[in-house]
Amino acid sequence: MAYDQEALAYHSEPTPGKVKVVPTKPCFTQRDLSLAYTPGVAVPCLKIADNPEDAYKYTSKGNLVAVVSNGTAVLGLGDIGAMAGKPVMEGKGVLFNRFAKVDVFDIELETHDADEIIRACEMLEPTFGGINLEDIKAPECFYIEETLKERLNIPVFHDDQHGTAIISGAALVNACDLIGKDISKLKIVMNGAGAAGIACAKFYESLGASHENILMCDSKGVLYKEREDLQEGHPKYNKYKAYFAADTDKRTLADAMDGADMFAGVSVANVVTQEMVKSMAKDPIIFAMANPDPEITYPDAIAARPDVIMATGRSDYPNQVNNVLGFPFIFRGALDVRATAINEEMKVAAAHALAELAKEDVPDQVLRAYNVDRLHYGREYLIPKPFDPRVLTWEALAVAKAAVDTGVARIEITDWDGYRDHLEELLGAEKRIVRRLVQVAKTQPSRIVFAEGSGEKVLRASQIIADEGIGTPVLLGNEDEIAAKIKDLELHLKDYEVVDPATDSRLENYSEKYYQNRQRKGVDRAESLRLMKSRFYFGPMMVLEGDADVYISAQTRHYPTVVRPMLSVMGERRVGKVVAGVHMVIVNNQHYFFADTAMNIDPTAEQLVTIGEDLHAMVKDFGFTPRIGMLSFSHFGSVKHPTTVKMRTAAEMLKAKHPDWEVEGEMQGDAAVNYSLMKEESPFTSLTGGANCLLFPDLNSANIAFRLMKELGGATTIGPILTGLDLPMQVLSNDADVEAIVSTAAIGCVQQMAMKK
Repeated sequence: MAYDQEALAYHSEPTPGKVKVVPTKPCFTQRDLSLAYTPGVAVPCLKIADNPEDAYKYTSKGNLVAVVSNGTAVLGLGDIGAMAGKPVMEGKGVLFNRFAKVDVFDIELETHDADEIIRACEMLEPTFGGINLEDIKAPECFYIEETLKERLNIPVFHDDQHGTAIISGAALVNACDLIGKDISKLKIVMNGAGAAGIACAKFYESLGASHENILMCDSKGVLYKEREDLQEGHPKYNKYKAYFAADTDKRTLADAMDGADMFAGVSVANVVTQEMVKSMAKDPIIFAMANPDPEITYPDAIAARPDVIMATGRSDYPNQVNNVLGFPFIFRGALDVRATAINEEMKVAAAHALAELAKEDVPDQVLRAYNVDRLHYGREYLIPKPFDPRVLTWEALAVAKAAVDTGVARIEITDWDGYRDHLEELLGAEKRIVRRLVQVAKTQPSRIVFAEGSGEKVLRASQIIADEGIGTPVLLGNEDEIAAKIKDLELHLKDYEVVDPATDSRLENYSEKYYQNRQRKGVDRAESLRLMKSRFYFGPMMVLEGDADVYISAQTRHYPTVVRPMLSVMGERRVGKVVAGVHMVIVNNQHYFFADTAMNIDPTAEQLVTIGEDLHAMVKDFGFTPRIGMLSFSHFGSVKHPTTVKMRTAAEMLKAKHPDWEVEGEMQGDAAVNYSLMKEESPFTSLTGGANCLLFPDLNSANIAFRLMKELGGATTIGPILTGLDLPMQVLSNDADVEAIVSTAAIGCVQQMAMKK
């Protein structure tokens, strides 16, 4: 009862329902109103009248999907009617938007007449870019979808049929891969001959399964050729079922499962017994997908046959077949190329994309979402998890490509890397900048030294770095230990090097050079040798000597402990440098660079100028136009205090050295980033937009600001990024995940390229 009340509260509070319409254009002034409606709206209307394709340019049609249902097959509730099914359709809209940024209107039709549903959808075609049919019972759903696909020039997709088919199809591809069985020889038992069951069986054929090897069962048992209700002319004849009528003497589900390689169920709970499982062939595949309770539970199936590969519709068992892995991303790809249909090739492409993604390393954010330490391709991880953000880029891109290749796309995409970047932008602005840095880094692959060569996250990041072509990971540590860890993590890392500082042939040479550099600073030869055996000295020395390109330190919360060895190795090269930590802060799709967030407790005006110069160079290297704001609690001399004077002086000095740069200050934070407010309060400003490079008066304010932005402002942060070194060396924060390590490596590579210039 407590859960029921929670569900009702979720749907009713604070506003009834789960969706609303949000305008994408301002409407605050009389001019806004005249543009939004009359008379301005007439202009795009006339454009569309002349060229109907312009509807995709001037309206939301291109990103709008109709979720259409008559409520005759709602979840496991059956025919509860159109209105009672509305919460489900609203939920579908939430998933479309949450996972693929597709907008949805849910449309519930009060009719059981298939032709009325078809006619309604035909009349809706001008409004929508696609139609998702939902919770319409079989066999009407087959007729409705087939007819609409013939008549409409937009994608039509019945998720109850194809969603389960595509996701379970991906799992089937990988299950066969793991156990070494040929899908064309697989003996398959399909239990449930409704929309999902028939669609699954047909889709398995599209993936290579043989029609003759499929036995389908319904509540009466096996569909066999002589069965009375499968004969044409019978009152209950169903041509879709009849397609799977087999020439067999098997009559019951138990008969069918004897010797079978696979059982796939979209029927009812507890119809499969342990005895049936025991009767199956070696390494049986069981997809028990009845919801909410499967045809046989995971524990019972495993107890009966330890060699079973199992999938269900439940999130508390491995390999959840969840339709949310399909429909949002399939429509995303179809809409982006303005496809006229979702054809079989696009569905097959979606399944194979999911199957391939499951073989990739799983990001830390996914592990955190599911509260697990590790997920890797295998019997208990056949398909990606629903909250894996990479599904969007993998699946939508595969679907869009298939649409283009099969001629149903009205937009020809030629720059697929650019389209991938666009999809990643939908996930967040931080994806865009990271992708940009990775693309730049790939143009000149580097040798990247990691101090923590045996660290799990470093090894997983190294796999991505090698696969993406960013560079060659050079792992500091014991070779046997690192090899064992790679095997334990089930990585396929091949393009990497291992260097053990304690035994490396360069140790004595490095030690002597370090001694010559530090002999007048209290370091003797014995101390030099001892220090150089440390990864934190050996790694920077590799970069200094040109034996590597980029150095990435260990993960730490106390940056000076790992920065100090870098500075010590640099020696005289650090004279006149100010090492600073910069955090990139991404909020509301805007990028800001906060400095100094990690190193200098109370920098002088002169040090702030140097930090500002290094920050300006870094931001330009990253592809942005730097606009520097010197922050203070004072606004252009409103308060006289040593701190405000420092910031004012630093701004004046930086302007004097670089008169063509955009520099302003001292100024308050809100005006710095709000250009309208800045122009209103300080019309004399030299900035051409809001400041994106924010220099703080001290470490306290900078560190506090970026951490509060992250926790309270919902910002994404990347960093710290070290500036002020003339060698590409970076520090990993204590909470850096695999993605952050890859980003840091890409940043180091971009810095190295800039330093070469």
